[in-house]
Amino acid sequence: MAGWNADTAAGPVGAGTVTLVEGSSFCISAANGDIHPELPHGVFHEDTRILSGWSMTVNGQSLEPLAAETKEPYRALFIGRVPRGDGYADSPLIVERLREVAAGVVEEITIRNYSGDPVECSISVGVDSDFADLFEVKEARVQRRWEVVRGADGNSLIISAAWQDLRKAVLVRGRGAVATADALTYQATVPGYGHWGTRLSVASAGQQTVSRPVRHGTSPSDRRHQEWVAKIPRLQMTNRSIERTLRRSYDDLGALRIEDPAHPERIVVAAGAPWFMTLFGRDSLWASEMALPVDPSLALGTLQTLADRQGKVVDPVSEEEPGKILHEVRLGVSSGLALGGKSVYYGSVDATPQFVMTLASVSRWGFAKDTIAALLPNADRALDWVRNFGDKDGDGFVEYSRLNDQGLLNQGWKDSWDGINFADGTLAEPPIALCEVQALVYSALLSRAWMAYDGGDAPLAVQLTEEAAALKKKFNEAFWLPERGYFAVALDGRKRPVDACASNMGQCLWHGIVDDDKVPLVAERLMSPEMFSGWGVRTLATDMGAYNPASYHNGSVWPHDNAIIAAGLMRYGFVEEAQRIATALLEAADYSDGRLPELFCGFSREQVAEPVPYPTACSPQAWAATTPIMLITSLMRYDAHVSRGGFWMDPALPESYGDLHITNAPLAGGRITIDITHSGPLVQGLPEGITFHREHRPWLTELTSQAGLGAKG
Repeated sequence: MAGWNADTAAGPVGAGTVTLVEGSSFCISAANGDIHPELPHGVFHEDTRILSGWSMTVNGQSLEPLAAETKEPYRALFIGRVPRGDGYADSPLIVERLREVAAGVVEEITIRNYSGDPVECSISVGVDSDFADLFEVKEARVQRRWEVVRGADGNSLIISAAWQDLRKAVLVRGRGAVATADALTYQATVPGYGHWGTRLSVASAGQQTVSRPVRHGTSPSDRRHQEWVAKIPRLQMTNRSIERTLRRSYDDLGALRIEDPAHPERIVVAAGAPWFMTLFGRDSLWASEMALPVDPSLALGTLQTLADRQGKVVDPVSEEEPGKILHEVRLGVSSGLALGGKSVYYGSVDATPQFVMTLASVSRWGFAKDTIAALLPNADRALDWVRNFGDKDGDGFVEYSRLNDQGLLNQGWKDSWDGINFADGTLAEPPIALCEVQALVYSALLSRAWMAYDGGDAPLAVQLTEEAAALKKKFNEAFWLPERGYFAVALDGRKRPVDACASNMGQCLWHGIVDDDKVPLVAERLMSPEMFSGWGVRTLATDMGAYNPASYHNGSVWPHDNAIIAAGLMRYGFVEEAQRIATALLEAADYSDGRLPELFCGFSREQVAEPVPYPTACSPQAWAATTPIMLITSLMRYDAHVSRGGFWMDPALPESYGDLHITNAPLAGGRITIDITHSGPLVQGLPEGITFHREHRPWLTELTSQAGLGAKG
């Protein structure tokens, strides 16, 4: 996960933890619904913990958890019971807490009495807010102390805080409650075989009070969700398990959408919950790229928002450089705790070429030419960064080396401090040139070449295509390890191949930078017992010195990584291998209610019959949520190139997936219907001027060759 350093991560949030997410807000609580300040729990809005304590007692007893069910990504039902004080095991008092998160929290509490006698209840909800920055909570170092003033007025509790010249406040209301300085209390009689209920709300000062009902279909979050469902594809599959996983992916992707504060009409993809509910260059670009068949506007909004924040100056503190695409944005008051010490941090080596690649992908899906043209100068500045700042030593490869000791030590997608190492486990020293970054640059050059050709600028297209061909040749010479039969994960600061067998080379397949003669050996290694766990391809082979199945990047299985690898295998015709990866991941999702986490441990499926969770994995997480989408669309060979008047599909779905029926799928401003059965694909409703081709979409290498631009591969 971008921005997560293994040496500074928070500990596990606790057994049975429930995470709810909606836009830039999220809530982490225990299985009984309580929020404990000593754990990384809380209600967070725009990177600030507005609620650090939320504990319910009945007659002085904390609730014993019975069940916690997430109804929607932003709503959950907690069911608990009130322990008896008379020595008997079963309690007649059952408590239901229906909670919804938005810009704050609203919670409906219902106490049901399953005995025939009325029960007198003293109900208390303790409240606390420390206004801690997300980074302080995540890294268990809440040190700043606000000057806090608490006030009670009838059924409302107001907590105000000041730190230096900053002011914050949170308002808590409870229908029928008596507010004190630190709690809302009730005295109630719950009738025999009856119930009692109330509603509480929490909102930051300046936010509209969230005192609305939280029943399904009634809230603004529900309406936002319903609008999302109306605009995305609807699907049915014979395989109900895979159908459930895809529907869960759609729901999570919808919940992870956030607005650009400067342009509310732009919707972008947040990286993931709980700690990354903000814009990330790499994560947001990958997730929106993977979700193009579901909603191409997410990628456009992400590109436009990143373009507005594209680097302009050289700043070693934030690692900003002209043309560079940011790594992450933070909104909290203590942005000095963020990476690089500023609210925007640019320490990512891959987001900049990825920006160009994603722009080309968006252009293929049929947006107005002037919309794409407005972003071409940003793409050109990004390529200028690749040449002038990314390749500081002029060796033809893009490297990274952090510019200050607060920044990320490793700046590719494996950004933990120990994520890049040699076969013997020795850490690689920067500057480091990652294999998949060179592949991204290759894609970026060809992407911009095709956009130039499409726009009538043939000389620029020729120049970029030749540049890409030279990079491909140099890459296959410098990174290939003939004695091992796979690609080095990187070149280190002394230009030595970093010879660990890692999953990074699998991502290179998707970009087409790998020479055809080397692909069979790469595919064989990726699917070897050392790399393939049975649930997916590991980040590092089991026979490497740094291998640890329970590590963040050195032997774990990342769903998004596998989705890109599977797509790359499909590109080169290794269909059975791609099917095996896709099926393994979709089966893994069954063990977590259809939701793939950010990552899971790399234990062999033969050793452990279920995927082993990684303790601090984000869930939901954007590129994990979009993984099932990419797996299925890759096996469908599903893609579009509207300017060429084409929609391509040549399905290779395993027989166990059954039939697939998709309606309301977006394409070139229209909506199409797709049916895939044993007899093959049927497409209906294609917009005028779009032709269906039963084959894979021509790769950029093929398009530039057809255009006479001289690309190889």
